[in-house]
Amino acid sequence: MTEFWEASFVENQTMWGYEPSDSTILTKDYFLEKSVKEILIPGIGYGRNAKIFLDNGIKVTGIEISQTAIDLAKKAGLTVPIFHGSVEDMPYDSKLYDGIYSYALLHLLSPEARGTFIKACYNQLKPDGYMVFTTISKDAPMYGKGKQLDKDYYEIMEGLKMFFYDTDSIRQEFGHYGLFEITEMVEPNKHAPNKPPFTFLMIKCQKR
Repeated sequence: MTEFWEASFVENQTMWGYEPSDSTILTKDYFLEKSVKEILIPGIGYGRNAKIFLDNGIKVTGIEISQTAIDLAKKAGLTVPIFHGSVEDMPYDSKLYDGIYSYALLHLLSPEARGTFIKACYNQLKPDGYMVFTTISKDAPMYGKGKQLDKDYYEIMEGLKMFFYDTDSIRQEFGHYGLFEITEMVEPNKHAPNKPPFTFLMIKCQKR
């Protein structure tokens, strides 16, 4: 996966623009409501979803697999600490965070890596901390496209594999990690408004 995303950022640079996703805006509001002060963003990319947290007084640490994306973030003025590596190798520090936010990353991992990632995020939460994941739904337009690898798991293009979630698979994977809410999100393609929106599921958990 490293090669795929490094090549993508080299070729496409800031491919999603700089405007935060709708679910990021909602998560920012939720974290402010819950007095979250410091968060970890695995898969921070070039930082398009990080700035809105910083602008609202929330400290951010990132993890990113692509060095090119990290360089783009720095070039855009993002000065937060970013660990270079795969989320499959978490943890990168011993810090516990008030919140963890992961946007459009979970569904890109293999079945084994998804479980490892969810557990690693939960382990880096402070007691009563929150983690929010936004992940692709089976109602997304590309569901069922490409080569089927397993149930709800497709290689939709060479090197890009996606697992498509529904409420049952979310409950199965998050059931032991403080799951308390699943919400459907229809995310517009803000950088390409002529493309159809993606249907995501927003997952909220709290560490008890």
